Amino acid sequence: MNIILFGPPGAGKGTQAQQIVNKYNYFQLSTGDLLRDEVKRNTDLGKQIEEKISKGNFVSDEIVNELLKKTIKDLKFRDRIIFDGYPRTIEQSKNLDIILKEFDEKIDLIISLHVPREIIEKRIEGRLICEKCNTTLNKFFNEEEIKMHPCGADRFIKRKDDNSETLMNRYDIYTQTTKPVIDFLSQKSFFHEIDGTLKISEITNKINTFLNV
Repeated sequence: MNIILFGPPGAGKGTQAQQIVNKYNYFQLSTGDLLRDEVKRNTDLGKQIEEKISKGNFVSDEIVNELLKKTIKDLKFRDRIIFDGYPRTIEQSKNLDIILKEFDEKIDLIISLHVPREIIEKRIEGRLICEKCNTTLNKFFNEEEIKMHPCGADRFIKRKDDNSETLMNRYDIYTQTTKPVIDFLSQKSFFHEIDGTLKISEITNKINTFLNV
C-alpha cells in the first residue's frame, strides 16, 4: 500500500510518517531529501539542481520525476512508500500516477492532516523545551504537565529557532499551493482527512485503521 501524506508545518506529519515507517517497515520518500542528497553526491544532476537552487529557481518537474523514477527503481521493496512533500501541484499528481504505472504501482491511500491556522499559531508560540531533558511541551496545551515536570517548570525555555513569523509564512504558502491538489485528490475514494488537532495517539490509531484493512 503506497501512501501520500499531506500536512502543513506544525501538523505533526513528520511524527505520523515516522510511526508508519517504524511499525510497518515503510520507506519515506521525501523529494526535498532526494534533491539534497543528489547535490551532496555532486552528480551531474546534482550540479543542475544546485545551480537552479542557488539562483532562487524551482527545480523542474522533469528533474524531480527523474529522481523519483530512479529511487523507486532502486527500492528493495515496493508497495510500502510514503510520499512526503510530493505532489505539490495537480500536474505533479498526474505525473506521479504515470511514474508509478511504469513499475506496476499505484497510490492506495491519501491522508491529509487538517489543522486550523490559529491552532498552528498557538502550537508554535506556546512551544517550550526543557533545557535539561529536551522534553517539548506547550504552555497553552500542557500547563499541568509543565508544572509537574520532574526537571522543574523553570527549566522550560523557548527555542530561538521557533520563529512564529517564518513558520506561519510557511503555513500560508503550504495552504495556498496545496489546496488545489487536495481538492483534486479528495475526489478519490481512498482520500481521508484527519483532524490534526487530536492527540498524537488518536491520529496514529485513525491512520492504523486505514493501514490494517
